[in-house]
Amino acid sequence: MINLDAPGCELALRGQRSAFGFPPVESARAHGLLAIGGDLNPVRLLVAYANGIFPWPQPGVPQIPWCCPSPRTVLLPGGFHLGRSTAKALRRESFEIRFDTAFPEVMNACAAMNRTDGTGTWITPAMIAAYIQLHELGFAHSIEAWREGRLAGGVYGVCLGAAFFGESMFHTAPNASKIALITLLQRLREWNFAFLDCQMRTPIANNLGAVDWDGATFQAALVAALQIPSRRAGWQRETAGLVR
Repeated sequence: MINLDAPGCELALRGQRSAFGFPPVESARAHGLLAIGGDLNPVRLLVAYANGIFPWPQPGVPQIPWCCPSPRTVLLPGGFHLGRSTAKALRRESFEIRFDTAFPEVMNACAAMNRTDGTGTWITPAMIAAYIQLHELGFAHSIEAWREGRLAGGVYGVCLGAAFFGESMFHTAPNASKIALITLLQRLREWNFAFLDCQMRTPIANNLGAVDWDGATFQAALVAALQIPSRRAGWQRETAGLVR
């Protein structure tokens, strides 16, 4: 049993890859599929993330697919940028940004967003329950954009060492999720995080200057990031609007 409170647990988790049935990440197929099966036990999830692996349930597939794509799209907290049109649009918006005050609500909203835009139901009830457990353990976090007391957008993901693994985002008001993500990047920059894993390219990642790393580069950066203790507490701080 891995002691999640022990110093160095991040690298210990990485070392449990084969014990939890994950093959070497280099054996992933061209589209990223590495393995199928297992469960969403919190320790298994953390072992997966410590090795750059994430679950991606698919409609109609009873077992859990686990993926490790290469190349890997990442955002660098010290090097992201806003395009002129994006910055101008965001300056017109006014949201209150909160951290970790509505994690289940953000996950459920992301699941609903994915169902309505045609990308499937990969955020299943089992995924929601598992990541709420990670949140309660201090490894999963939500960044929320509020307007007039209502949740208008947000991002959630997993923090392990000095790496943040972005999972999904949603919005019900224009630019709400963008502001949440940008505020997250600013926070990660303050905390000297190494990277934010986007998993794959998206329009917003492109707009923020994401880069693609091959598998070896990503894994080397991940090993370095795992040598930093995970920041499991202290995320709750309200920020009025967007810090520029």
